[in-house]
Order: sequence, then structure tokens, then C-alpha cells
Amino acid sequence: MTNYLIKRLLMMFPLFLGITLITFTVIHLAPGEPVEMQTAMSPKVSAAARERMRTFYGLDKPLHVQYLSWLKRLSVLDFGRSFAPDNRPVIDKISERIPITLSLSIMALIIEFCLAIPIGIFAATHQDTALDKGITVFVFAGFAVPTFWLALLLMYLFGVKLAWLPISGLHSLGSESFGAIRWFWDMLKHLLLPIIIATFGSLAGLSRYMRSTMLEVIRQDYITTARAKGLTERSVIFRHALRNALLPVITLLGFSLPGLIGGSVIFETIFAIPGMGQLFYMGVMSRDYPLVMGILVIGALLTLVGNLLADISYAFADPRIRHGKG
Repeated sequence: MTNYLIKRLLMMFPLFLGITLITFTVIHLAPGEPVEMQTAMSPKVSAAARERMRTFYGLDKPLHVQYLSWLKRLSVLDFGRSFAPDNRPVIDKISERIPITLSLSIMALIIEFCLAIPIGIFAATHQDTALDKGITVFVFAGFAVPTFWLALLLMYLFGVKLAWLPISGLHSLGSESFGAIRWFWDMLKHLLLPIIIATFGSLAGLSRYMRSTMLEVIRQDYITTARAKGLTERSVIFRHALRNALLPVITLLGFSLPGLIGGSVIFETIFAIPGMGQLFYMGVMSRDYPLVMGILVIGALLTLVGNLLADISYAFADPRIRHGKG
């Protein structure tokens, strides 16, 4: 097991370098530079002034020199300074917003798994019934409906027509003067729509995946043997089938870690939530290279860590993996 972990950890370094190199190159190849974006609305800015700004940001250097300089700073956990007018350190901007995004995404992830696993089990154990077909319709609707379109519909229905829920931000104006219970209730109302949007699409896919793996497991010979021994159906499903059916879901849980940040871009932008997703969107639109790279580095690390955790979980569950067999 130790050798397996060492190999997986060593593989992460070249993968991380490859991810950062490709990302850095693609960002700089995108049309529009930070200087152009900042001076587009100021036609009186001279060419000499633009060139001085490029020199100040280091954009006048060759791309490989810029990458090596950025990589050197990253080695000491320095993400650089934002190209925005405030010129603040990128790490400060990220540290202000990442708790909001992680809190929202983790809540959505917990709700997603808590709902998807029972739905998938129920659909598998009631295969081809009316309820199973209804769940299938729900799943395909979840796949087909664009997230941003659903968000706008819910905002219009519950925020504009019915006026039940707020449609932007995390708190109402003047919430600082609220009592603890009222403040919490106000925040809960603001979070309800974003969490529904963050959960809906993934819930459909995960529940379908859980149904497929459960159907595959309950057709195995050892499940037939367990039933032949006279075990109750509840014991067969939850004590024997579920344990093995959950193994593939471990992989999805690992892959969900990078989605904690990447999946927040849409709903944070639409609902004006001051989190990492909104910050990333603003950075992309303004071509704020250090900010975009800082957020993408965190996403890359979460992806690699998620894969590692999934592999470790699989190794614990399957001896053939940790011993290098099969």
C-alpha cells in the first residue's frame, strides 16, 4: 500500500506542471490583453502609456519567460498581484471568497449524495415500474435543462411573481441589525435557490449512475445465493448489494472535489453571490491572468487530490489494486 501511495504522489507533480503549462498558454492565447481591456473605454490613452502598462505587468516578455517567472513565484505560494485597478495580492482575493463557495458547494454536494443514492436504489429495486419510469423522466429532464435557464425561471417565479425568495446576494440590506434567528433565516432564504440549482443537474446524473450500478450488483450470483438462504430483501439490498454498488460512486465523489469551485461559476454569477465562481468570471472577462491562474491552480489541485482520494478508497476496497494485481 505504501508503494502504491508513493507512486500516485509522484505522478501528481508532472501532471500538475502539465496542467499549469497548458492553462497558462491557453489563457494568454485568448484574444484581448489586460491592457486592452482596461483602456478600451479610454481612447485618449496613448500607445506609449499602453506599452508602459504592458511592461509593468510583465506582458512584454516572451511567454515561456512569463511562465517560468509565474512558476517561480508559485513555488513560494505567491500567486502574484491582480491586474485589476486595486492591484491586490491574488491570494487575498481568493481567501476572502473561497469560504463562501466551499460552504455552498459542500452543502449542495451533501444534499446531492443524500438524495441521489436512495433514489438510485429505489429505482433499481423497482425496475420498470411507473415510479422507475417517472424517475427516468426526471433524470433526462435534469440532463436536458440548462442550468442558467432553470435558474432564471426559478428567479422569475419565486422572486418576481410570487416574491417568496430573494434572487441575489447572501443577505438583505440592513441584515446587520437583525437578531440571530432572523439573520439565519434571511441567509437561508438567499441560499435556497442557488443550492437547488447547484444540486439539480448533478442529482439527476448521480441517481442514474447509482441505479445502473445497483442493477448490475443485484444480478450477481452471490445476491441470488443470499436470497436463497432466506435473507430478507432489506438485508440483501442494504447489507450485501449496497456495499459493492457504492464502490463506483467513490470515483464520482473524488471527481466532485474540483466541481466545488468550477461548478459555482454559473449560479454565483446569476445570483450575484460573492464567491470564487463570480470572482473567476470577473477575472476571465477582464483578462486578469494572475487571478485566473490562481483559481485554476486551486481547481487543478482539487482535481488531483480528488483522484488520489478515489484511488486510495478503491485500494482499500479492492486488495487487487493495492497489491498491483488485476
